[in-house]
Amino acid sequence: MRNRARLRFRLRSNALAVCVFLSLSLSLQAQGAGLAERVIEHRLANGLTVLMVERHESPVLSINMTFGVGGINEHTGITGVAHLYEHMAFKGTKTLGTKDYAKERPLLEELDRLNGEIGSLREQLRAAGQQDSPALQTKLQMFREVQAEADALVVGNEMPLLYQRHGAVGLNASTGKDVTRYTVSLPANRLPLWAAIEADRMANPVLREFYKERAVVMEERRMRTEDSPNGLLFEAFAAAAFQAHPYGFPTIGWGSDILALTPAETERFFRTYYGPNNAVVAIAGDINPQEVIALIERTFGSLPAAPPPPPVVTVEPPQKGERRIEVEFEAEPILIMGYHKPSLGHPDDFVFDVLDSVLSEGVTSRLYQKLVREKRVAVSVGTDSGFPGQRDPNVFVISAAPLAPHTAADVEAAVEEELERLKTEPVSAKELEKVLNNLDASLVRSLRSNSGLASQLAFFQTVAKDWRYILKVRDKIASVTPADIQRVAAHYFVKPNRTVATLVKPAAGKDGKR
Repeated sequence: MRNRARLRFRLRSNALAVCVFLSLSLSLQAQGAGLAERVIEHRLANGLTVLMVERHESPVLSINMTFGVGGINEHTGITGVAHLYEHMAFKGTKTLGTKDYAKERPLLEELDRLNGEIGSLREQLRAAGQQDSPALQTKLQMFREVQAEADALVVGNEMPLLYQRHGAVGLNASTGKDVTRYTVSLPANRLPLWAAIEADRMANPVLREFYKERAVVMEERRMRTEDSPNGLLFEAFAAAAFQAHPYGFPTIGWGSDILALTPAETERFFRTYYGPNNAVVAIAGDINPQEVIALIERTFGSLPAAPPPPPVVTVEPPQKGERRIEVEFEAEPILIMGYHKPSLGHPDDFVFDVLDSVLSEGVTSRLYQKLVREKRVAVSVGTDSGFPGQRDPNVFVISAAPLAPHTAADVEAAVEEELERLKTEPVSAKELEKVLNNLDASLVRSLRSNSGLASQLAFFQTVAKDWRYILKVRDKIASVTPADIQRVAAHYFVKPNRTVATLVKPAAGKDGKR
């Protein structure tokens, strides 16, 4: 039901952002004026920001609620808490998801108490060099019995089923490094239902079935990271590239941190970051903005503002030398090369968007042509101009899978050759024209998407602090010159600024077995 893949907003996504807005105007040239006229902003006294666009083609609407919180707000010991809370947010409230909250609440408190005692017993046993004891087994049995009592009071999936019964589609959520998002599309006359449910969820979440869901997250980690060559390599790459900044933590969390998370710690995180003053609601579709404002004031307006979330103060220090890591896994090799670069809004960030397109956008891109078609050293190759987030300085990533019998070293040499070419040979006018053609083609493809419109409104309002940032994207990209590309390539694509991660097969032992 929930897509928890990390969010990646590259040139293609920025293009998507712009393209959706073009449905608001008659032409590319009229884009700014159309957008300024059609986006209605409203801010509640508690800080909740609401962005609305009327589109009356059909009696439906899409809603994107985005919170300015993600993996960037975590620290050692609680990594993965934002992602875990995203799971818990679907478990209901004091009125949804329960048969009798008055009976359920003391059982949940008892589970937390028993969990603490079990943890203390296990620590004592570890200190004594033991793994089990009769006292531990007694506590575990008590925990199972209380859990069964609490489970009997749960109405499973009541919130999603309620949405579904009223015609909702696309009910989803995702946690990334910079934001956490909750999305849904509804018949236009069901907007009051959404407002009632989401205001209740923001005010009164109940972390029921916490320990079961924590186990689900651990299984998700095993499946998507520990048992996935690509997932495992990217996790190790991020940890190597970011030695201080929380971008180095996996969004899903380290396994030991996930297992140590408690309802109390998760609720503290919620109270810190999920207040109305840290949220943006974007609604696009068949709406009357004044009626929407009145509805949201009635439902969300009484919620108190939370204290401003603490800022992320850690700054990744400049990298002083190349970092190389190998990850052993029984799979075909993968290569990741990454170069530190500025964050969203920096003038050079737009140059990296152009580089992203020039190097890997489509089968005529430079890396695809050279590595896949001409030299045949790679099966696939791609780039990402904002890994793993965009709010703070990040990494430009190049990833590729070698084509046997070629090695990761062969691929790396071919990539380096193309990066050096960027420094010495100006990118042609034809290639720059292709970048804009790709951008404009994406604009046309997404003219009808209410969900895309709401998504990008909410994202840029949250991360760039102003949805109007979207209006700058095409003009900024169009203003990038060949000299800009050469300057940026020469400054950033250098060995001391590089992290390289390679997936390799485990070495054979003396008996010849791996």
